[in-house]
Formats: sequence, structure tokens, C-alpha cells
Amino acid sequence: MWALIAGAAAAGGAAALVAANMLGRYTGLTVPRTDPATLAHLLAPHLRFTAPEGAEGPVPCAILVSGCDGPRDNLDRWARALAAAGWASLVVDSHAPRGFTEFQIWRLICAGQLLTGAERAGDVAVAVAAAKARPEVDEGRIALVGFSHGGWAVLEFLSMADHGQVPLTLTHWPEGMAERPLDGVAAALLLYPYCGQLSRASRQGWRSRIPALFLLVEGDAIASEKPCRSLVAREAGRGLPVREHVYSGVTHGFDQQERAALSFLSFDAATTEDALARGTAFLRGAAA
Repeated sequence: MWALIAGAAAAGGAAALVAANMLGRYTGLTVPRTDPATLAHLLAPHLRFTAPEGAEGPVPCAILVSGCDGPRDNLDRWARALAAAGWASLVVDSHAPRGFTEFQIWRLICAGQLLTGAERAGDVAVAVAAAKARPEVDEGRIALVGFSHGGWAVLEFLSMADHGQVPLTLTHWPEGMAERPLDGVAAALLLYPYCGQLSRASRQGWRSRIPALFLLVEGDAIASEKPCRSLVAREAGRGLPVREHVYSGVTHGFDQQERAALSFLSFDAATTEDALARGTAFLRGAAA
């Protein structure tokens, strides 16, 4: 009996520590803040820019923000599809610059215990500023494309920008973004994003009339699609250009072939091709 009591107490203590850490990260109380220039310097060596061949003049650019396991083959696949459609792309790696490349570390990100969406929103802000600074990019046609945890980050960026909240890792907005952080952002594409209880966007939404398309998975076992569908219905009901498409018979991360060992998720080529076509068509229309 004493062993059971001790085990229960230990489990309760561990749960309390997890909850306290999550609260500290959500509120930003335990999150170190830095200036945008320092964060940009940290991320810059790991940003991957792709431009369409033969492009003349500035082109639209998509900021690609990975899932909680870091950039994988699906981001390369999207970069190629976007280039074929006449778009540049900028892959944001939030993991390697911070040394978050081992499974034992990035699974904490997946669990919301490290580098939350509101923290990664700072990476999105810095990436937007970096894209706008490139001469090949049309700074008035920037799209945000987020995958899973990266979709959470994109949604937090939209919501925090519209509510006067600076991303949790930044002391202030990057230069030129303080007054209107979403200037130039023409669209948001969210693939199977997290929209649960830790999502500010799910609670407070956003105000800017930025077209947004959610590509969701029915019965998603990793990031339930139900809160996202509620979010879409609410924002669309307020008159914002937000819509969804739900895929059935596939898993979370259907467009990613690189997997962790023992992963139960599956790559689906047909759904991936549909998502690439649907997503690029949406971005072309939104940025036209």
C-alpha cells in the first residue's frame, strides 16, 4: 500500500511539474526573450530559400514552417511544387539552430513542453522580415504555410499580431513590423495544425482579412481536427475568408515520408498530390 501511495504521489508530482512548465511557457514567464536581430542571426544559417527558375522581377514567397520534428522531406516537396507554380519559398528551421534535433528533445516540442507555437511565432516574424528583405521577393505577396506544430505557430503569429501581442521569444517586433506586423501577408495555408486548448488563435481569433485554408485530416489522432473546424466555422461566421478541406482515410502528416522509428503515421501519395495542387491553387488565387 505504501508503494502504491508513493507511486501515486510521484505521478501527481510529475503531472504538477508538467502543468507548471506548460503554464510558464504559455504565459511566457519562463521563456527567454531576445531582440529580433539576435534571433535572425541564430536562424539565418538554417533558412533555405528556393526561387522559381527563369523568374523575372520580384515573385511571391511562401514561408514554410515545419512540424514538431523539424523540416522533413514534405517541405522540400512543397518548395518544388511552389517553384513550379512561380513562387519562391523560405524553409524555416526552428530546431537545428537550437540543437533540438534528437528525438528525446523534439518529442517535448510535440508535447507542448518546449518551444510552443507562441514561441515559434517569433521565428515566423523573423522569417517574414528576412523574406521581405530579399530582392527576388515581392514583399506584398507573402504566404504563411504551416505544418502541424508549424501551423500552430502560424496561427499564433496571426492572432498575436492582431491583438498587439509580441511573440514570446521576442522583446519587440522586427524592424518595420511594429505598427502593422501582417503587412504583406497575403495568405495562410495550414496543414493539419494544432488548434487545441493552448492555441491563442482558437480562443481569440484574428481580425485581418487574410485568406486562410485549412487542410485537415478526419479523425486526426495527433492534432484533432475538431477544434480547427470550430475555429474555421467561427472565423468564417464573422466574415473572414477562412475555409477548410477535410481528407478522410489518411493520417496526420500524410505528405511526409521521413518518419521516426515505430511511427504509426503513413505517407499517402494521392492525397499529397491533391494537397499540393489545392494548396498552390489557393495561394495563387489569394495573392493575385
